[in-house]
Amino acid sequence: MSFYNRLAGLKERSIHSKQQEYTDSHILRILGKPRLGEEDLLALLSPAAGRHLEAMAQKAQQVTRSQFGHAVQLFTPMYVSDFCVNHCEYCSFSSIYDFPRRKLDMREVELEAAAIASTGMRHVLLLTGESRQASPVSYLKACTEVLRGHFASVGIEVNPLSVSEYMELAQAGVDSLTLFQEVYDQETYRRLHIKGPKRNYRSRLDAPERGCAAGFRSVNIGALLGLYDWREEAFMAAMHADYLQNKYPGCEISLSIPRFRPFLGDYSPESEVTDSALVQTVLAYRLFLPRAGITLSSREPASLRDRLVHLGITKMSAGVSTAVGGHTAADGTPQFEISDGRSVEEIREMLYRNGLQPVFKDWDILV
Repeated sequence: MSFYNRLAGLKERSIHSKQQEYTDSHILRILGKPRLGEEDLLALLSPAAGRHLEAMAQKAQQVTRSQFGHAVQLFTPMYVSDFCVNHCEYCSFSSIYDFPRRKLDMREVELEAAAIASTGMRHVLLLTGESRQASPVSYLKACTEVLRGHFASVGIEVNPLSVSEYMELAQAGVDSLTLFQEVYDQETYRRLHIKGPKRNYRSRLDAPERGCAAGFRSVNIGALLGLYDWREEAFMAAMHADYLQNKYPGCEISLSIPRFRPFLGDYSPESEVTDSALVQTVLAYRLFLPRAGITLSSREPASLRDRLVHLGITKMSAGVSTAVGGHTAADGTPQFEISDGRSVEEIREMLYRNGLQPVFKDWDILV
């Protein structure tokens, strides 16, 4: 049994039609409930709920403070390779684009890690393009060995791996996994992933569960909002997180809420995700999953991030570059354009001004 089986049942429902049925009274009644279920999540993502964002925000803030206090964990991504064998319509690293590909050697990994650590950052997310040849598990382990000398926590965002491979990395010092399904609608997924191993929808969908089974402390999932109807995608991602949280209570499950951003190609998303839609998604996630972490990346503009930190966000990126070696060199090709280019120090000061506590270290790797 995997979430794939659960997903099949969810897709049999007419989610769009159901969401049109909710009224203001439904939303107000839900906001008075101590625990929410599947139907409540659907309602909170409905058009009717969009008229009650202020009430949702007030409760979401209360829930967040009761579960997480005023802490916001900071991290930054570190890109070490942009070689990729997949052809995906929405990504600059897609194999169809002709640009100088780059992969850091261990000396360069050391320099990049030292540059990031000098900002005070202690949580790092190791990223690669999806190529087993360019970035095999052995390479990821070697990178992790270097990173462990600089950081309290090392996460990975790489191509899907097997349970045994994830266990190898966990034993090497990796403690968290980030892996986005990108889009849960299977027809859209098939259309956007033209070539390569990433076309295997089921393998990618089950990969976060393999990470849980391998013993990672934290697993972070999400949909790239904009590739399909945002209400349905947000619903599926939250149900996926709920499934993992219930099946693996010892693993911290988090959700990211990335929106599509400009990249090297000319693909345009079919679903507009407004700021209001993003806010509604954050609030629905927090109320449905009180214990889940919610990550807000530098894809979003500074002004919006500054407002959302009060409404359920528990993790933020800072000092971000989406190019390989981007913290020590300026000539790489970014995977996508970021909106918030503020430094670690600037994000830290913003959080202090908002009465929040930036957390640089809350976990030590013990291997």
